Amino acid sequence: MISYSTTTTSSIKVKEKEKEEHRLDKDFTIFVNKQLGKGGFGQLFLGRSIRENILVAIKVEEQSPRSRLSYEFQILKEISEGDGIPKVYKIHSGKKHNYLIMQLLGKSLDKLFVDMKKKFTIKTVCMLAYQMVQRVEYVHSRGYIHRDIKPGNFLIGKNLDSKKLFIIDFGLSKKYIDKAGKHIIYKEGKGLTGTARYVSLNTHYGIEQSRRDDIEGIAYNLIYFAKGKLPWQGVKTKNKKEKHKKIMELKEEYNPDKLCEGLPEEFPTLLKYARKLDFEEKPDYKNIKIMFKQLIGANKQQMDWKFDWDVAYKNKNEEEDDEENE
Repeated sequence: MISYSTTTTSSIKVKEKEKEEHRLDKDFTIFVNKQLGKGGFGQLFLGRSIRENILVAIKVEEQSPRSRLSYEFQILKEISEGDGIPKVYKIHSGKKHNYLIMQLLGKSLDKLFVDMKKKFTIKTVCMLAYQMVQRVEYVHSRGYIHRDIKPGNFLIGKNLDSKKLFIIDFGLSKKYIDKAGKHIIYKEGKGLTGTARYVSLNTHYGIEQSRRDDIEGIAYNLIYFAKGKLPWQGVKTKNKKEKHKKIMELKEEYNPDKLCEGLPEEFPTLLKYARKLDFEEKPDYKNIKIMFKQLIGANKQQMDWKFDWDVAYKNKNEEEDDEENE
């Protein structure tokens, strides 16, 4: 999947020599020298809306009989009115490539985590938990499961949306409600879909994913943010199959209490809860959000949406201003 981040603002501020601005159609152009990210299914570039004169993000994939971008476009068209879902403009098909044109967002949580030296405060983790659950709750309400819950697929918005978390990359998402309005059936023998570091144990076991698996994925993300590392990171094996097996074994070995040692009880509580959910059971999104909101209050803090990076970037800018004035 493609994850991206950029510090470019949403106004047009691209240096002339960096432009190489190519027109895709009458509405959009792409800056072929401004790559924002890349992944297994393509690349992400900066683009421009000619009509609105704003910057956009453009995913690019090679033409193939089964276009992942077309699939993602259809999902985004269905759900894009939701809070924290990126606006999607259109999909454009060229001679050799497909282009998915979307709202330009800010940095991803994995980039922000690196900026913060791979450690978020409990307050920031709790505020992220609240919004991550909100986003997944909405996606589920529209009949989809995400199936790739990871830091790179959550981005902070830009400008007026700088306190809002967005969920992206729906290329692996799937309907869990069929056309008749019924839940998909339980199946075994499935391959691993998602990012091994964060997928649920049931996904490792080859069980069809459902809403519970997105919640377990959120739990692993939050533990990672709070502790700075997960025990199965950096596993070295001969091939991907052995790596996935080793990660599964470590997830089994590190039960919730052992994995969350040193963290507030809300963290193992969430992981235990996710693992106990039945295949078709609807998660209790409301109480999960309340749990993390109350944890902030218990630490005599407020859910004011002032994240760690807001403070760090503000202090850095003030230091730079002081140096300029010396």
